[in-house]
Amino acid sequence: MFEILPVDSPSVSTSLLVGLVALCVYQLVVWYRRYTRWLAVYDKLPSDRDNHWFFGHMHKHPGPGEDGIQFMFSYTRPFPRLHALWFGRLRCILIVHHPDTVKIILRASAHIAKKPRGPGTAYMLGIKWLGEGLLISNGDKWARNRRLLTPAFHFDMLKSYLSKQNACTDVLMSKMEGFATSGQSFEVFRHLGLCSLDIISRCAFSRETNCQTEGENNPYVQAVGRLTDLWIKRSINVLQAFDFIYFNFTRDGRDFTRQCDLVHDVSEAMIKKRIKTMKQRTDGQTSEGLDFLDIILQARDEDGRGLTFNEVRDEVDTFLFEGHDTTTSALSFILYALAKYPEIQEKCRQEINSIFQDRDNDVIQYQDLSKMEYLTQCIKEGLRLFCPVFFIQRQMTEDVTLEGYHIPEGTHVALAIYNLHHNATVWGEDNDEYKPERFEPETARQMDPYAFLPFSAGQRNCIGQIFAMNELKIVLSRLINRYTFTVKEGQTIRKKLAVVMRTENGIWLDVKKRVKE
Repeated sequence: MFEILPVDSPSVSTSLLVGLVALCVYQLVVWYRRYTRWLAVYDKLPSDRDNHWFFGHMHKHPGPGEDGIQFMFSYTRPFPRLHALWFGRLRCILIVHHPDTVKIILRASAHIAKKPRGPGTAYMLGIKWLGEGLLISNGDKWARNRRLLTPAFHFDMLKSYLSKQNACTDVLMSKMEGFATSGQSFEVFRHLGLCSLDIISRCAFSRETNCQTEGENNPYVQAVGRLTDLWIKRSINVLQAFDFIYFNFTRDGRDFTRQCDLVHDVSEAMIKKRIKTMKQRTDGQTSEGLDFLDIILQARDEDGRGLTFNEVRDEVDTFLFEGHDTTTSALSFILYALAKYPEIQEKCRQEINSIFQDRDNDVIQYQDLSKMEYLTQCIKEGLRLFCPVFFIQRQMTEDVTLEGYHIPEGTHVALAIYNLHHNATVWGEDNDEYKPERFEPETARQMDPYAFLPFSAGQRNCIGQIFAMNELKIVLSRLINRYTFTVKEGQTIRKKLAVVMRTENGIWLDVKKRVKE
């Protein structure tokens, strides 16, 4: 007869320990063999060969400011199509920044993952904040949520948002009136950012926050600003790649958790309040006249299954961030460009005047948006020159051949949008100049469709891009129709990455009220 040992027997404990050690050793061997195969492939890719044995290329990275942006951009000269960048010596990131290489990655959308595996990967650094919303989710989950959320951006919904976008712009205009009267300069990101937050809050969530009048004292605004700074700071620090280390043993990690708790409290309170309101509505009410939050709470699959509370929260957090921070960056930099080039600002104004000439007010109507052809060129050139989203990241789930190089499954790929938009082999040596004529209809028709990607492309393009373009047109057209903007003298504009493009010290403009002819 066999003897059955108790589970707490020393023999059983020893066997379990040996088995666990054997499993760990096996996993380590499997990982090492795969790593050495990858290493043999990645070392053949175009790359700066001066990399550190532990930090890879990250020991050279000067940080998220202007110098860091130029560090990343500097590789487009020797490597105009692609190159390898080592984040530590354990993970190679393939950087692509030319239409010919970008299109191969984006066209392979069925074979790439938006949520790369592994510690320290760019999107995963934000999952504690944004969860698995549309920005980070993958595969069937992403496809399902995208399908359920698409009705929120239907033409009729976009049209219904216009009155709220105009109302929020009215508040901004009253602030500009005060600056014009006093002769005081104003910081662009601060005031346009609050306007953008007001717009997304009212349009998507029917929530009036008074954030434009409360200013930067708004705790949500402060929390989002801090989260975006911490996110990008961590993304270039090899020592903070692992969650366990970052969240338990660093001050930044603990701060990130605190800020996440704050923004989650805001979104959860908003969702719970809306659920309570929806229960009080009469039966049979349709989604007509409702907002984004109503639609995602009511959305159902064919089997009647909707989003869970946490899934709704992830989407709310994602849309509050993406619908506010990226648009803030675009608005601020484009207004700065128009202020810097008065002749371009005046040409925009003339176009807008022709739209408003038979009216007694400057409230934008939906049919006006398609008439703003020159302003649209200015907006697109601003999105090229000061692209709000610096890069997007993917992970290959199948092998692919790129420029004759074998790229294995599992490779991390960064589509460097800023580098793409400034690549001299694509845009010429004047790529750093603001020239709206690049997007004149005839010129634009000859442009490679993958040369300009402010909203990404393919299946995973930005679901809110039309909403964002409408907002840019409404706010900018009304501002420059009523006021003249100039750049305050004596300042140096230095860009900075904080998940989206910002500046190190802000942008200060002077504003004067126009004298109508």
